[in-house]
Amino acid sequence: MALPERMKFGIFMGPFHRVGENPTLAMDRDLELVQWLDHLGYDEAWIGEHHSAGWETISSPELFMAVAADRTKHIKLGSGVISLPYHHPFMVANRMVQLDHMTHGRVMLGVGPGALPGDAYMLGIDPTTQRQRMDEALGIVLQLMTDTEPITYKGEWFELREAMLQIRPYTKPHMPLAVASVQSPAGVALAGKYGASILTITRPRDPSAVESDLAGLWAIAEESAAEHNQVVNRDDWRLVIPVHVAETRKEAFDQARLGAGRYQGEYFQNTMGRDPVTDGPQDTIIDAMVENGTWIIGNPDDCIAGIRKLEERSGGFGGFMVQTVDWAKREDILHSFELLARYVMPQFQGTALSTAASNKWAFEHRDVLSAGRTQAIDRAKSDYVSRS
Repeated sequence: MALPERMKFGIFMGPFHRVGENPTLAMDRDLELVQWLDHLGYDEAWIGEHHSAGWETISSPELFMAVAADRTKHIKLGSGVISLPYHHPFMVANRMVQLDHMTHGRVMLGVGPGALPGDAYMLGIDPTTQRQRMDEALGIVLQLMTDTEPITYKGEWFELREAMLQIRPYTKPHMPLAVASVQSPAGVALAGKYGASILTITRPRDPSAVESDLAGLWAIAEESAAEHNQVVNRDDWRLVIPVHVAETRKEAFDQARLGAGRYQGEYFQNTMGRDPVTDGPQDTIIDAMVENGTWIIGNPDDCIAGIRKLEERSGGFGGFMVQTVDWAKREDILHSFELLARYVMPQFQGTALSTAASNKWAFEHRDVLSAGRTQAIDRAKSDYVSRS
């Protein structure tokens, strides 16, 4: 098992906002968070696409990314994810290439089959065809971005007639590509087929289900890549998990307890019809979810330990993405990401090694250094007295 010398840190933003909240202010806070992450030195922000159920209110990750790009300087912005069965692949390719140019290469293309049953239902899409549609569309998107000749293609749900992009991608041969993965092998198999990176939700959307077999999913990705003469790299594998950090474990639990219960109870159980994760009251949900490893909530050391556990489960990965949940006060959420940047990220990006080594050296030589300092002061005093 091994982690990269410098792990990528970022967010996977649904987002999750409680029904009844002002959606305009919620989106303002989402943009504010991305700006804060850019200031703190985070690497990536992945933005989702959803169209129903009232909690995940960003319908166009591309629009959000365009605004966020204008307000940030360094952070990379990815679609997390575009639901390919909902869109003609020619339009997906065109919009993402335009963003690639407008951001001077700061965008990433994340794709998936679509997560919410209500979205597919309203679009009249048979849910059993979504993964097949994703595969078909992704192949065409990549072909449009890399081929220079017109493409004519007739599939079961879209058609191209001598189609070609007016502008080529800013990033060569195309922007970074990631495929979403949860429980089924479809996502990781597709990533292997195209040599793409993987965005893995470490627990299914139904948190009462068994945990994902991370090591098994990676094995499927490698097998699929080998079958299609492709290569997948663990350093590009991103794991996604909800996180909240405070100075102490008690503070973290207290800050998120009410919101976490609402998030799980009102959204997943009441709205989505998931099974309860505990027989206890709603305010005990947070304890059950942390206990079973679905969420990481605590102090910075708890988060470091949680990442190490994911390393053990997966066999090694390259990106730690916080699934954003609006379950605490705005100030507490912003501070959580600050604590991650100050105390967790350095442990996995090598930036704490030199300061720790310098401190250790000073500790080990403190007697000699102190004696030398004392001698220097004594010499200075002696020289002053004898100056005349």
